[in-house]
Amino acid sequence: MNKIILKAEDLDGYLSETDKTYMSRMDKIYREVMSCFSILSSSRLERERQREEDNLIGLYNEMGTLMQEICSNEPGIQVYSFLTPQESHPEASRLIAKLRDVRTENQEFVYYIQRAYEMLFKLAYGGMPGTNKNYLIVKTPVTVPVQNYAVHKITNIDDKIENAVMCVMLRGALLPSMIMSKEIEEYSSHGYVTPFALFKIRRDDTKHENDMEYILDLDRSYFKLELLDGKDLIFADPMNATGGSLVTVVKYLLGEGIQPKSIQFFNVIAALKGALRVVRALDNCRVYTLWMDPVLNEAAYIMPGLGDAGDRINGRDREDHPRNIIQLIADYGSAIARLYRAQLREIEGTVLNTPHE
Repeated sequence: MNKIILKAEDLDGYLSETDKTYMSRMDKIYREVMSCFSILSSSRLERERQREEDNLIGLYNEMGTLMQEICSNEPGIQVYSFLTPQESHPEASRLIAKLRDVRTENQEFVYYIQRAYEMLFKLAYGGMPGTNKNYLIVKTPVTVPVQNYAVHKITNIDDKIENAVMCVMLRGALLPSMIMSKEIEEYSSHGYVTPFALFKIRRDDTKHENDMEYILDLDRSYFKLELLDGKDLIFADPMNATGGSLVTVVKYLLGEGIQPKSIQFFNVIAALKGALRVVRALDNCRVYTLWMDPVLNEAAYIMPGLGDAGDRINGRDREDHPRNIIQLIADYGSAIARLYRAQLREIEGTVLNTPHE
């Protein structure tokens, strides 16, 4: 079996003593949070519930302030709600609330994931300084008295996006990667469609957070090493819990002599520990996240989290018959296929024409 394995203790070796102190403080606060959860889920007394809700709000504000303090000292971690104007925060907060909600079903969940990645793209590229502009001239449906055209001006970010390769850590990351590639295509003056590299990586869920293993299966991955060298590697995974999958893939590529120009990691929700591990372990790497959650549980799931994002985007696989990449794409349906046609062509070509590394 052609596999690469990274262990949790290797990841923790990248964390500084200051990082570990911060983690300990956050864990202590979250234990108080869980005490509030217990009371809220069992109490029938309105006065008691109101008191615990007030306590919960105070504790979440305390954790938010602490996470903002930590991230302010780490330029490699870019959190939407910490960096954007105050008036932008309710949009992000409401979107995350919809994604977390157990009542949000598949199609609505996908809609909010699409919105999330549009916001993340804007966070990474929308505020770039410079006076250069691209002009888009579009033909409109209005033909009377003559065919009409419209001119629209956008910031020229071609040099920032047209060296990008989308690196997909499969299942939950597939659709977000397509969304990011589509955003790049739309903002490129040349209609640049990113190449794709597809990595089959999983973590061993029989283990705990402190002894977790991350397993990269090269026999079921699809990529060409030479197409990754000197590129801006973009990873779009809705959840970054531990950072282990990304670090495993990138460390493998570095070991094969690949030197990325940059590494960018786009998450809808990132755990504080996972974000810190990534920027500590990888040079020239930047994490963009719409929302930061404070802690992980013993099984290495984000708390409060939103469940398995891959299952909520794609639906569950049958345990005895997991879907391959082409079957997964087929299940997205015609609406997604039409919207991301160019991206699907690239992915299909990668899977069908790329020999296993």
